[in-house]
Amino acid sequence: MSAPLELELELPTAEATGEFGRRLGALLRAGDLVVLSGDVGAGKTTMTRGLADGLGVRGPVTSPTFVIARVHPSLRGGPPLVHVDAYRVGSLAEVDDLDLDADADEAVTVVEWGAGLVEDLSGQRLEVHLERPHGAAPAGESGEVPVEPRAARVVAHGERWAGVDLAGALGAGA
Repeated sequence: MSAPLELELELPTAEATGEFGRRLGALLRAGDLVVLSGDVGAGKTTMTRGLADGLGVRGPVTSPTFVIARVHPSLRGGPPLVHVDAYRVGSLAEVDDLDLDADADEAVTVVEWGAGLVEDLSGQRLEVHLERPHGAAPAGESGEVPVEPRAARVVAHGERWAGVDLAGALGAGA
């Protein structure tokens, strides 16, 4: 098995984070697993909203923190989106109880806070780590503390991603 493909992108605004998600969503197909990680406020749900738009699924997409998982059916005959928030999931046994693998072949599964919990669902996966700046510059005239730019590190695992031009498709440049 070849080494995972890695790329990094700068996401200067929330809109850019959503666009990154839209581009990624356009690449995804049934059976794909996307594992999202990053601090609170890093843009995981913003990215997932864009991804849902790129997949063409019914919304609205909101963080499923309290319901753990939501299924968004396709509006155009593609795969549904299974959107999971594993923040409140404490163990591999609890992940197993969610039966995520039951729909894995027919849906695109996106798991926020999934690092260290769901990688065994598929060797063919994308891991996306979103980072937001810490110690942001002082508040501007509006009083808001800048929270941009964010960065994304994408790691593609498995033969599914061999030959896919992620950098070009996601706008990562060279």
